Amino acid sequence: MHGEQGYEEQGYGEQRYQERPSLLVPGAIVWRRAGAPGGPVLPDGCMDLLWVDGRLLVAGPDTGPHPVGEVPGGAYGAMSGLRFAPGTAPALLGVPAYELRDRRVELADLWPGPEVRARAERMSAYEDPGAGLERLARSRADRSATPDHLAARVAAGLRAGESVAAVAAAVGLGTRQLHRRSLDAFGYGPRTLGRVLRLQRALELARRGLPQAEVAYRAGYADQAHLAREVRALAGTTPGAYAAAHTQAHTQAYAPAGASAGASAGANSETPQPSGSSTTA
Repeated sequence: MHGEQGYEEQGYGEQRYQERPSLLVPGAIVWRRAGAPGGPVLPDGCMDLLWVDGRLLVAGPDTGPHPVGEVPGGAYGAMSGLRFAPGTAPALLGVPAYELRDRRVELADLWPGPEVRARAERMSAYEDPGAGLERLARSRADRSATPDHLAARVAAGLRAGESVAAVAAAVGLGTRQLHRRSLDAFGYGPRTLGRVLRLQRALELARRGLPQAEVAYRAGYADQAHLAREVRALAGTTPGAYAAAHTQAHTQAYAPAGASAGASAGANSETPQPSGSSTTA
């Protein structure tokens, strides 16, 4: 369902989450969230620029689930974000991705304080903070280094299920060189990035209601047990629990008026959020 300014709304219990492709930053997604906190945000290989309660923050690449609203100082409220395509944020932010792995930091920790304060003041003037984040990133990109040109090819290869050795050969690097470049671009090595991207394939298939055995096969796992181990390790849940919670939350979000508020809240408390859609990558 599409809302104002091109946002597509997704239902997650009592929480309202919307996203749209960025008009100014190639490959990025603009998102916003309001309502009660939901379940954890899951790894997706991305990094986010955030606007939370009048503050500009950055969420680094994750290796496991993180609570929604996890920001320095514990502030939480309506939030907006710009989720960068894997490998594209470090050049704009000016720091290698591995320095932000599993972290949420103030943008002022990365950029000069006066610049961040001035940008925060301009952000406050936007009716849609997501549009402000886009313009901030676009203006900064115009005077930043270009992203690693190999990052897109590496991410695409791993997303397609290619081996690390095959990806290294395709981009003309040795495996050690690829590992170093991946740490800078993605925050972790290609093997971990491959696991994270495979997890995302599996979760998307699970949300479509496919049987676990088919999810394991189509996502590239050795078997259903392998799928279960990886989902537990990276997402802190099981494939069955994830699929059930997603179905319950979606049903509650689009239930007829007068549906039980308690049921909606229960679904909300159990549902892992779309990866990268909050204070996370």
